[in-house]
Amino acid sequence: MDSKEALVALNMVEGVGPVKVRQLLEHFGEAAAILQASASQLARVPGVGEETAAAIAGWERAVPLAAELQRIADFGCHVLTQADGAYPELLRHIYDPPVVLYVKGELTAKDKNAVAMVGARRTTAYGQEAARRLAYQLAYVGVTVVSGGARGIDTAAHQGAFSAKGRTIAVLGTGINLVFPPENAALFERVAGQGALVTQFPFNRPADRQSFPIRNRIVAGMTLGTVVVEAGLNSGALITAGMAVDYGRQVFAVPGRIDSPQSKGCHDLIKKGAKLCEDAEDILSEFEYLFPATNRPASASESRTLPALALSENEQKVFDTLTVEEAGIDEVIRHSGLPVSAVSVALLSLELKRLVRQWPGKRFSRRGAEAGPG
Repeated sequence: MDSKEALVALNMVEGVGPVKVRQLLEHFGEAAAILQASASQLARVPGVGEETAAAIAGWERAVPLAAELQRIADFGCHVLTQADGAYPELLRHIYDPPVVLYVKGELTAKDKNAVAMVGARRTTAYGQEAARRLAYQLAYVGVTVVSGGARGIDTAAHQGAFSAKGRTIAVLGTGINLVFPPENAALFERVAGQGALVTQFPFNRPADRQSFPIRNRIVAGMTLGTVVVEAGLNSGALITAGMAVDYGRQVFAVPGRIDSPQSKGCHDLIKKGAKLCEDAEDILSEFEYLFPATNRPASASESRTLPALALSENEQKVFDTLTVEEAGIDEVIRHSGLPVSAVSVALLSLELKRLVRQWPGKRFSRRGAEAGPG
């Protein structure tokens, strides 16, 4: 038995969580040695009581490891442990990182720049539209959108990322082979193809009141910050936000109507210090170091080369008409030679890519301009 298989087995033993596994690994050195230890040896490890020691010592009677490994192979997913390079780096640094992660799809280096988006299951049209728009904007500039695959805001967040052809990750509160809610079966397949489905739970583990808070810590733990789009005062989204605070991550909240119960949780977060979020710029501005090429005005020599690496033909034409001085949209249309509609689309794209700033009066400049209000 190799280390990964041993960790899969330990993850399936009732009552053995990430903290106990860490303590056991510190004592025995490797996962396989833990499974080979006697109950008395296990009980001597600080933090491991006799009941847990007995459960681990008798794991072969309770854990169908061979069947679980076969299910992993048949389902087309794979397992990551903290020894794997693809294991989310931010997640390693929380107090209780998952022992294993079941993954369908792929986690990539791009996912280090990830933002969580969470909210109510019973939501309003405003909340769903806000989530889709924010997720679209984030995914468009290369930020991975992480959510929980649930009804409401979660679903809207994944859909917004799809629209931008960006990456999105769904962290599940069930075994990876279960679809909850059932109507999201097609969405889960698309997430797996455009990002990843992730869970710490073994196959066939159903959802319950305990599984969702466990899931929420992964959502908060693997991301740079958490955006709460719409949530009541008792929403589970606030648990995720609280975990983000505990992990030292940024929390954002989208304001809503003052008479809407679905916005009370967001307003309460803002009162407590969460950053009010109206668009993706409010989020991206907290992570300037992720976009170093756009943090300063481009010099004359680099202005035509750096942006061209990632711009469409129309975006490049519009960008080339702009300087660090403000220009009206009529000037941009005249100098670019493009139709009004094409210029409008290109300017929006350049704003989302954080290369262009819009000023009052439909005036635009390259980012880093000192003119106008800041």
